[in-house]
Amino acid sequence: MKKSSLLASLLLVLLLVFIWSAIRPHDYFTWLLEVLPAMAAVALLWATRSRFEFTSLAYILIAVHAVVLMVGGHYTYAEVPLFDWVRDALGLERNHYDRLGHFIQGFVPAIVAREILLRQSPLRRGKWLFAVVVSFCLSISAFYELIEWWVALATGSAAEAFLGTQGDAWDTQWDMALALSGAVTSLLIFQGLHDRQLDRLEAKRSHSISA
Repeated sequence: MKKSSLLASLLLVLLLVFIWSAIRPHDYFTWLLEVLPAMAAVALLWATRSRFEFTSLAYILIAVHAVVLMVGGHYTYAEVPLFDWVRDALGLERNHYDRLGHFIQGFVPAIVAREILLRQSPLRRGKWLFAVVVSFCLSISAFYELIEWWVALATGSAAEAFLGTQGDAWDTQWDMALALSGAVTSLLIFQGLHDRQLDRLEAKRSHSISA
């Protein structure tokens, strides 16, 4: 599939999910808090697409992350029906959709950060790149936990659905640990595919410059 067709398909999917997500969500305050990062990321990628074209892998993963955010915004992370069913079927103590969300919070940014660092910094493929990307993803997760804390301080009980702790005293630590494991998992699974797509993208750019 051509990159333009892929982007058009991803935008269509995101638009449809966004419209569904915005129709009678659990509450619009929580919905806005959860969906705003996805909206901002899509707008930024669209605005910069001609100056910095990402690989197909990065675009697909970003779209998946946006869908996860919009689903969580619609229901709140503690009340996603499918994960309520999983909780009841397996006898779990809580809805684990937020655990998935924080795993994705490391899984997707790992590839995005890797791509930016390889193309815009002196870093090269290898152990140091792996370590820097994982550290970067963990810092994103920690900063997001600070944002949740600030929102809770500013809005009080209105932020309870946004926090989604579900009474777990170790929720913040779980969130960061899952983001860390998501980043490591993503790099282990995708770095080979990502390298091949980066090589093709670089070859395409070099050809267009020389033409």
